[in-house]
Amino acid sequence: MLKNRASGILLHPTSLPSRGGIGDLGPAAYQFADFLTEAKQSLWQVLPLAPVGMGNSPYSSTSAFAGNPLLISLERLADRGLIDRARVDALPNVEQVQYEEVMRAKLPLLRDAARNFLSDKNARGRLQYDSFVRENGWWLEDYVLFDALRRHHDGESWNKWPHELAHRDNDALHFKREELREELDIERFLQFAFFEQWRSLRQYCAARSIRIIGDIAIFVSYDSADVWTNPHLFRLNRELEPEVVAGVPPDAFSETGQRWGNPLYDWSVSRERGYEWWVKRVRWALATCDIIRLDHFRAFEQYWEIPASEPTAVHGRWVDGPKDDVFKVFREQLGDLPFIAEDLGMITAEVHALRQRLNIPGMRVMQFGFGDVGAHIYLPQQFEPNTVVYTGTHDNDTTVGWWESTSPNDRLPITAYLGEAKDGIAWTMIRSAEGSVARLCVVPLQDVLSLGSEARMNVPSRSAGNWSWRYKAGALTSELARKLAALADVTDRAPHNVDARQKENPEEFVA
Repeated sequence: MLKNRASGILLHPTSLPSRGGIGDLGPAAYQFADFLTEAKQSLWQVLPLAPVGMGNSPYSSTSAFAGNPLLISLERLADRGLIDRARVDALPNVEQVQYEEVMRAKLPLLRDAARNFLSDKNARGRLQYDSFVRENGWWLEDYVLFDALRRHHDGESWNKWPHELAHRDNDALHFKREELREELDIERFLQFAFFEQWRSLRQYCAARSIRIIGDIAIFVSYDSADVWTNPHLFRLNRELEPEVVAGVPPDAFSETGQRWGNPLYDWSVSRERGYEWWVKRVRWALATCDIIRLDHFRAFEQYWEIPASEPTAVHGRWVDGPKDDVFKVFREQLGDLPFIAEDLGMITAEVHALRQRLNIPGMRVMQFGFGDVGAHIYLPQQFEPNTVVYTGTHDNDTTVGWWESTSPNDRLPITAYLGEAKDGIAWTMIRSAEGSVARLCVVPLQDVLSLGSEARMNVPSRSAGNWSWRYKAGALTSELARKLAALADVTDRAPHNVDARQKENPEEFVA
């Protein structure tokens, strides 16, 4: 899958310095794409773009298909005359994302813009809106109803709704669709606005030979439109509650393991149905991104099954996943796919063998490489070309923060390997990653900016305070771009061969 060497930056759009207290798909996103171009970077890894769920995590979403309305640019809606520019300019702008405040301030403006659009039969984009609703009804209609019902039940999980709604009685659902008609129209417009703005940004990136790396989290949240709509695909009991849930077993980092709580799939049902839901999910991901990172890839081979009654992950067991079978269906129906396997942590020989049979590149995170000899698989001397190397990921501390937390003894092998550098530990590691044989290299923007732990995106064991970091306007300087560009040139990662046709007609390259 990986044919040419390339490099890029990991940055979730919420971290852009946009107006309104949260990054969005407006001017700051285009400025970041311009910075990537100037820096000769051809990859932008974005993480999931779905509506956030528990803990404001995009990996704990209420939908595997919907976009996050908070990422919609009010400035772009104002450009179309759907909202008063003065109301947008009056929004507070803070350095860290404060989700509750953003929702209180931004959502009413988004809804007003939706009403303005819907009330004007001749509004610009009306044909595109009608087409979007018609073509995406297969996921859109269930999602907008789920979202409206969830709001009307004060955010309660769908299994706490009245029985007829939780069990999707047809008459009850029809009544609610009529009762909530205006709200459903608003939600449809917000999804249209998100994907219209995302498509425009992708076209802008494609014209500059920037590929988007997206994300599929293998498990979905129980409190999601996906489980509510497709309970037959999951291991649920008669009361539609999970029988078993996902997690990982105890290890050196946790005596009780991690009990994630996601419902597990009934893979036998998916197999009988030709993996139809999964094919739709992958096809949709490919329509929104260019390369797809498969989060927790090892669960396709084996996953940790925990009885739902257990409070921890201790009393679980390994159960076989669909293995090659589901990927065979993907390739039969969708062709050869641009996947990246997130194969970090305790990975067995069987998981490696599955990835290699499928010819899917794995991930190597250099921060993991300085422990015992077994950790050296994360250092360049053991890389194979069909690899994506990272200095760190969204779940790691920044490289500066990681370095500052190490003891003097732990620093000895790091310094011996990376050497000293006047511009700091982050850039020392970036140079090592960029110079490796791994065909793709992705660096979190925090490392490019040499930021410390205050800029960390996510601490997996922490239930609150994550996903809030934003970089400051003016941080992306021409000097920094030149430094990245020079490194891309000398490590053969610069996008030298740009298809002229792609530059002239980027829409041909966007789903």
